[in-house]
Amino acid sequence: MVTRQSAPLGAPNWIDLTTSDLERAQQFYGAVFGWTYETGGPEYGGYVTASVDGNVVAGLMSNDPQWNAPDAWTTYLHTADADATVASAIAAGGGNCGGVMDIPEKGRMAMMTDPAGVFYGIWQLAGHEGFAVFNEAGAPVYHQLTTRDYAGGLDFYRTVYGWSTEVVSDTDEFRYSTANFDGEALVGVMDGSVYLPEGVPGDWAVFFGADDVDKTIELIVANGGSVVRAAEDTPYGRLAAVADPTGAGFNLSSLQD
Repeated sequence: MVTRQSAPLGAPNWIDLTTSDLERAQQFYGAVFGWTYETGGPEYGGYVTASVDGNVVAGLMSNDPQWNAPDAWTTYLHTADADATVASAIAAGGGNCGGVMDIPEKGRMAMMTDPAGVFYGIWQLAGHEGFAVFNEAGAPVYHQLTTRDYAGGLDFYRTVYGWSTEVVSDTDEFRYSTANFDGEALVGVMDGSVYLPEGVPGDWAVFFGADDVDKTIELIVANGGSVVRAAEDTPYGRLAAVADPTGAGFNLSSLQD
């Protein structure tokens, strides 16, 4: 199992699910990925932490109807100083939703938008090191930003988070770059301007590892989820886009050697 102390600065270091049915979500992801759970006390608002084989991998929390937001996964980027990152992001054209929040004995966080309006979070470590396992079944293996403003998005994340990016393809049909950390591509950035629905600014998506993508899809459907994009073989492994029972989307990826 691939474990780590913490993610590189600027890279994704935590994910959590906002869901309108917390109990059903736990049942679903437990059945699909084998997750086990621990629920925080009142000081953490009942926040649920999911683990794979005892290693922390994700969080789950209830979706407040007052937020008027769909159920969704959120990707958090590692920062050493949440306040400074918020200031830098705002100066670069991004936004901050509600300031910086202290999570007792865990860290500091803020919810952000980039200049194109794509929602994401930042996490500053202070006891909670983020997801401790990756590139394993049921754990994150990759993250992707799909955006209407491809060039502007790359400039923003390079400026604020220090990304080192590499162009993979630069055609009208497929425009894509990766953000590399210590020589490893942990994030992809896709130009979604051609195919994103009207009014949708883009999104951050998480890819979970699967020993067998097709069998995992069968589990997803059997437990009330759905297939958004059928499994297909690609140069980067066998991939699929799916959704949980309340519509929160995520991706599957076969595990690479």
